[in-house]
Amino acid sequence: MPFNSIFSWLIKKRIHQIDLFKQYPFEVQEELRLKLVESAKNTVWAKQHQFSAIKNYPNFQQAIPLQEYTSLLPFIQREMDGETNVLWPKKTNWFAKSSGTTNAKSKFIPVTKDSLEGCHYKGGKDLLALYYNNHPKRKLYNGKYLVIGGSAQINQLNPASYLGDLSAIIVKNLPFWAEIRRTPSKEIALMNEWESKLEKMARSTMNEDVFIIVGVPSWTMILAKKVLEISGKSNLKEVWPNLELFMHGGVSFEPYKHEFQRLIPDKKMNYVETYNASEGFFGIQDQLDSNELLLMLDYGIYYEFIPMDSFDGVNSKEVCNLEDVVLHKNYALVISSNGGLWRYIIGDTIQFTNLKPFRIKITGRTKHYINTFGEELIVDNAEKAITHACEQTNSQLKEFTAGPIYMQEGQKGGHEWLIEFTKAPENIALFGSLLDEKLCAVNSDYAAKRVANLVLQAPIIQQLPEGTFYEWLKSKGKLGGQNKVPRLSNNRLIIEEVIAIFA
Repeated sequence: MPFNSIFSWLIKKRIHQIDLFKQYPFEVQEELRLKLVESAKNTVWAKQHQFSAIKNYPNFQQAIPLQEYTSLLPFIQREMDGETNVLWPKKTNWFAKSSGTTNAKSKFIPVTKDSLEGCHYKGGKDLLALYYNNHPKRKLYNGKYLVIGGSAQINQLNPASYLGDLSAIIVKNLPFWAEIRRTPSKEIALMNEWESKLEKMARSTMNEDVFIIVGVPSWTMILAKKVLEISGKSNLKEVWPNLELFMHGGVSFEPYKHEFQRLIPDKKMNYVETYNASEGFFGIQDQLDSNELLLMLDYGIYYEFIPMDSFDGVNSKEVCNLEDVVLHKNYALVISSNGGLWRYIIGDTIQFTNLKPFRIKITGRTKHYINTFGEELIVDNAEKAITHACEQTNSQLKEFTAGPIYMQEGQKGGHEWLIEFTKAPENIALFGSLLDEKLCAVNSDYAAKRVANLVLQAPIIQQLPEGTFYEWLKSKGKLGGQNKVPRLSNNRLIIEEVIAIFA
């Protein structure tokens, strides 16, 4: 039987399972929480937190305090040293180097065999299942899929384990049936040095029959331009005629949309957003006419939520599960998972856009915002505003970050935006005005502070030379993979570092 026929049968089976958790979300999550507790009952963590006494959700909340990375780090370190049954049964051999931050100190998130297979790989398969369900006549398995990932290296503390970007851990452990369709080779895909890797990726993939690209929009765009530079072609459809799908995540796609439409001038090209991170795979865009993300409820992840209007890190008092969430309220995401993360605040914020089934959108990070003057500006506001300004001025964004301008004697407070364009607006003042107007429209707190320039002055726009953010990421050792430029900061540290690059 041809592979696509077999895959079609498997897809129908999986779509039925997805329909079940859509219909019975609370039951699925309750059963999963009980299974997580039962599976981990003999671990070091379970014994310290009296898992034997956990019978219901209130017990669960009482037994396990909210966690951040610093509180889990001693247990993760024991796993990295080779100890077994610490946070999750058996031995953990893989650790994802979290790229959600550009701080000097990286986080190393444990990736267990259960989370790799039951969460990350399951998410990848569901991406294709939902895509095929929406496009039943496609035959994607006939072509190659290009994965733009990070690098991996051996953990020298324990030679049997290794650490690296999550994408590299996934590539390193792919089953044979997936590996034979992936490009580039593992030797290139797992290279550490991004600039050499970029050249080799471009040369090794430009002659392949690529149907799917998987990656973060910003780094995918850089690779695409390198491919066009080497090949001499004018767009990616000339390089890969059968290209039909870009699976993206990591940052909002909206600011990059027009540039991708220029790079891939094909109205039949499809773009599917995912919500996956080192800590787990959480959501997939499952509808053709909406960029909302279906919250995946059977991936070995139990979800809890902290309202951001009462957020206080691990000291937060108001925490709810799926049964008590409401629409359009900003929540910090908390997970307990088959990766051994227990009531872990991952640092992302989301809003529910639908409750039947549960669909979400990512709104930002718990630490990536500007609230110096009570404006409560979040990443979702910023991305909507900059997308609007680009559309209205026929400009195209490459990268941006923003931070506060502090009040000084004779100077009002405000926001400074550092922006790198692939196509700059003809009138940067008009761009700034449109950005400001849209921010006022989507954020009433910001609008109130902008009245008559009493608290906030108009935003200051700094147009950066090409390659500035690339050089800043390079200075941090953060080139390639899932690394991202923080969109917003509540201080001027990143702003000053980036300005120093081109000063």
